[in-house]
Amino acid sequence: MFMLVIGAVRARTAQALTIFLLAALATAVAVAGPWYAFAAAGDAAEADLGAASAVDRVVSVRTGADTQGLAEEAFTRFTSDVRSKLPPEFGDPIVGITVPLSVREGSSTAAMAVAHRDGFCANVRLEGSCPQAKGEVALTHEAAQRLGVKTGDQLSLTSSITNRPLVVRVVALYALTGASGTYWAGEVFRTRTQIDPMFTVLATFEERPLWNTTLVYDVELPTALLRGDGGYDLAAVLAATDTQLTAARFRLQSNAKPLLQTVAKDRAAILSGVRAAGVQTLILTWFAVGLAGWYTLRDRRADTALLKLRGVSRFRTLRLAWGQHVVPLLLGAVIGVPAGYFLARLLAGAVRVTPDRATALTQSAVAVAAVLIGSLVVLAAVEAAMLGRPVAALLQRSLPGRGDWRSALTDLLLLAIAAAAIYQARSDATNSGLAGVAPALVALALGLLLARLLRRIAGQAGSIALRAGRLRLGMAGLQFSRAPGADRVFTLVVVAVALFVTAAGGWQADRVARDERSAAELGATRVLTVESTNRTTLLHAVRTADPGGREAMAVVRNRNDDNVEILEVDTARLAAVTLWRPEYGVPTVLKPLEDAPVVMAGRLTAEVRRDSVPPVQLALVLQHDGTGARVTVRFGTLKAGEQSVSAPAEGCAAAPGCRIVRWEVTLPPDRIGRLKPAPKGSSVTVRSLTGLDTAVLGDVARWRPGTDGANMNIAIDGGLRMAADENSTELKLVGTAVYAADTPMPLPVVLAGPAPDPWRYNDQLLKSYGPSAPVRIAGVVSGLPALGQSGLLADLDSMRRLAADTDPGGEFQVWLAAAARPGLIADLTAAGVTVTGDQSVTDRAEWLGAQGPAAVARFALINALAVLLLAAATIAVAATVDNRSLGAQLRGLRAQGLSARIAVSTSYAGTAALLAAGLATGVVAALLAVPLAGGVVPPFADGWQVLPPPDPLIPVALAVAGAAALAVLGLAGFLAVSPLARELRKKNIR
Repeated sequence: MFMLVIGAVRARTAQALTIFLLAALATAVAVAGPWYAFAAAGDAAEADLGAASAVDRVVSVRTGADTQGLAEEAFTRFTSDVRSKLPPEFGDPIVGITVPLSVREGSSTAAMAVAHRDGFCANVRLEGSCPQAKGEVALTHEAAQRLGVKTGDQLSLTSSITNRPLVVRVVALYALTGASGTYWAGEVFRTRTQIDPMFTVLATFEERPLWNTTLVYDVELPTALLRGDGGYDLAAVLAATDTQLTAARFRLQSNAKPLLQTVAKDRAAILSGVRAAGVQTLILTWFAVGLAGWYTLRDRRADTALLKLRGVSRFRTLRLAWGQHVVPLLLGAVIGVPAGYFLARLLAGAVRVTPDRATALTQSAVAVAAVLIGSLVVLAAVEAAMLGRPVAALLQRSLPGRGDWRSALTDLLLLAIAAAAIYQARSDATNSGLAGVAPALVALALGLLLARLLRRIAGQAGSIALRAGRLRLGMAGLQFSRAPGADRVFTLVVVAVALFVTAAGGWQADRVARDERSAAELGATRVLTVESTNRTTLLHAVRTADPGGREAMAVVRNRNDDNVEILEVDTARLAAVTLWRPEYGVPTVLKPLEDAPVVMAGRLTAEVRRDSVPPVQLALVLQHDGTGARVTVRFGTLKAGEQSVSAPAEGCAAAPGCRIVRWEVTLPPDRIGRLKPAPKGSSVTVRSLTGLDTAVLGDVARWRPGTDGANMNIAIDGGLRMAADENSTELKLVGTAVYAADTPMPLPVVLAGPAPDPWRYNDQLLKSYGPSAPVRIAGVVSGLPALGQSGLLADLDSMRRLAADTDPGGEFQVWLAAAARPGLIADLTAAGVTVTGDQSVTDRAEWLGAQGPAAVARFALINALAVLLLAAATIAVAATVDNRSLGAQLRGLRAQGLSARIAVSTSYAGTAALLAAGLATGVVAALLAVPLAGGVVPPFADGWQVLPPPDPLIPVALAVAGAAALAVLGLAGFLAVSPLARELRKKNIR
């Protein structure tokens, strides 16, 4: 039997080669799928983890503790208890301790935390020595500036629990290093109060004001756990650990859940998408193998008839037929398996996770078995249908036809399945059932319907054309209508072309969608995340580095107390730097007032008048317009009547000078230094100030009171008159300040999405920027750069003037235009900002390209190309078989005088007509599949839908994909027909 099989394979090389090519192609795709899927899933997880903020990778355990002065013992016990309850695979912790206290800042009291943390000095830049002894502390530069202290000075803090002060000595000023890393990921040891925390040694917490502490245990989650290597369920582990810690009166905090969900969604999207594409290709492979087996029946019918005449049983005959197919199938698998593995390596790289490698190996083995066993079953069914025919029918020259009722029933069943797929795709269950293969089934339905219609039209048209003497058209039509498998080949071509066109269009649209999303999320071609002391230094540095205003723009992303995200931009540069879209509306310029009151002098003298009986104190708060440093000029307690007062204004003589923030009128300080509001009836009139135009003091529009409680009354009486409100004794909130009105009021903003809930019922007030300020919605748009469909756009200069010397926080950024010069970042650094992050639209698009939807789109294109090659191989088989009968007819006509030109063109006409009709129908099917079955552009893994998805089937994409499909299919058809054409060109035809 073995030698008979080998002899049969050698005798029918063309047939064996066809099965070999189909098997090699199918097994290559089958093997590539699992390896590609797991490698792409690993890359997607790495991309998700790389883009996640450090806080998403940290688990924090906290508890309150009264140490009774035994801070080191409590610290050690807490570390040991938490370590014993956390899984050992979580890794080594960073443990800290913190206590909130109060410190005097000018005329008011501000909150400030005293903290200790493992490895503090290794994660900061120090000016001075690292705290080593009890009572030694390190402050940030901004905190030292605000408190008016320097290295070597002492500082006194108070606790709300005990009146005993804590006196510490400043030994260093610190600045964070690696602020975006995991060490500084949590908010506990950063600015959550009004002033940056000070850091000290653990021994300092023995002091009585520091007994009531918060202990913090932070641990960074390993990457393998976040990826879920080996099926590790980190979410379940965190939930169980949280329960255990809660029972021990500890509190676990983790922001890892959204990150874990993103990683899981990406992995599921890639694995399911690649699996669906692989199953689709597998079915079409069986279909193509069945067609190839059907078309090669002619070569085996005589052998089958001879075996039946000799009395060989049907089973033994089937074994012999199977043997002829097993050899090329196995050889194809031998070639396809390594080819598929290396194809996956080329497309997605190696599978780096060991459990995933084992799973990929198992799944690829199952896929190869499915290709081989399924192909054998299909070929056996074809052979069994032939074995059931009588010997006389087997000895006929023509191929056997199919039963009309069976083929019609099959077509009806496939049409019903396609309708079900369309229904599912258009319903809510878009990710279940047949919805994923709906485009292919739409193409299949259209191909089946047109195939039956075209067979009838081709037969009638061929007969008419022959009677009319149009030989080429007539023979092409009759060839299509009478060939038993031509309609199935046509259907396969339609499905292959439709899949390739939609996959190519989806791949291109996915690239466009990633680019558009990247531009929308970043807002500019390139975005730098920077550190700067405050908004003023950020704005001044950017304007210094780019005085022309065409290359860079200062930006702050922040949230206010209503949890509304605010994008503060230098609006004068908005149109030049931002990647603006129509959804953002018309770029609105929200400029502050340009002629704000500014003074430049080292000492200020004011002419004032006190009209009230009780003595009051006058102070002027300024802010340097270059450094943002607050300068408080205290003129002291005023005498009654007219007088001239003078006080130093440190730093205001340096350009660009100091901007007036507010006047403060208070009672003189009490014995512990507190400043209380002036009583009703108190008033002060400022007639002149050094370096300030008197017209400014006499313009009531230049000044405004506060917005909360009983605020100072403003009037013009030979200067700026500030008087305590008559209701100051009845209300709890009493204002002491008059502010410079150097921003337009109400403050104009642009709104995207719904307004904050409090705005719908109360006045529109912007909080957390110092005194609450009224706002005016200058425009409502459907989207904003970087914020998406909800948020506020405001002017950065207005916001920093509104915040004045307070720190509303936020993320500082510098947006760069596409034409920004290479040396601009160096200029920004020289101007005083520190770049901690750098991301471009291209970088973000590449990150999105590693996520699940993009990986599925790439594999779908490879899969569609494989299906196109399957169709090309089937066309070659069909054309080779059909050309035998057609060649006999054309040779006879050539012997009767038919010209070689007409004979050659007729030999190509049938295949060319089938390809042209299949290509056109496939493109039409793709155009129908997208609106009927839903878009082929996969949604982003996180569900981002700020911008509408691009059209996948734009004319350019259709033209390119159609041309590529025509080249592949046309080449196969040409190579199959060219031997007959060369024979027909000969002069002597027998």
